[in-house]
Amino acid sequence: MVPSSLKKKLVVLTGAGISAESGIKTFRDSDGLWEEYDIMEVAHINGWRKHPALVLDFYNKRRHQIKAALPNQAHKGLVDLQAEWDVQIITQNIDNLHERAGSKQVMHLHGEIVKMRSEINPEMLVEATDDIVIGQLASDGAQYRPHIVWFGEEVPMIPAAIQLVIQAHVLVIIGTSLQVYPAASLIEYAQPNIPIIVIDKLIPANQSLSVSEAIEQPATIGVEMLKEKLKYYL
Repeated sequence: MVPSSLKKKLVVLTGAGISAESGIKTFRDSDGLWEEYDIMEVAHINGWRKHPALVLDFYNKRRHQIKAALPNQAHKGLVDLQAEWDVQIITQNIDNLHERAGSKQVMHLHGEIVKMRSEINPEMLVEATDDIVIGQLASDGAQYRPHIVWFGEEVPMIPAAIQLVIQAHVLVIIGTSLQVYPAASLIEYAQPNIPIIVIDKLIPANQSLSVSEAIEQPATIGVEMLKEKLKYYL
């Protein structure tokens, strides 16, 4: 094991593709939970303002689905890399599978399904141990809402994520289409000439992305291949 002070920083940007093999569907899946809902009704701030009960029902179902899921070999493979690398995960996912697998440094860009917060104070944040319901109030008297960044809202973690990407010795992108902004813009902050490795079952057609290695495989297979490739960059 490499001493912490000597470890190079490996920054890993993950998207829905890494959790898909744990059975977690997204709104892009034709047979997923999202098919029952209008995406703009449940994933936009205006949907919350118009139909809070509908939004709570949707995320309560998502929370049950995610709690029943298990980390897969891709999540676990990133944990293994912590022995040799200073691994920092920046995830677009709202699940907690990285943490449950054992990753120690995880930044959630779009929030966390297992937490809830006051609708008027993002800092008033607690665990969501059960369903969130209308009339369930934070200590400031405001309705609790899922701790999720919806369309139409700012992504408060982006500045901190940019700083991590700037510091990266190697940048790895796993299971993301690189089409959702501002998360997709993070790659633009990587230092010139650092290795950028992309893992996806269908490599995104992003012509502005200069890729050192492209692993066109599902995340579970791709992360195993990544372990071998990273030996050349230690």
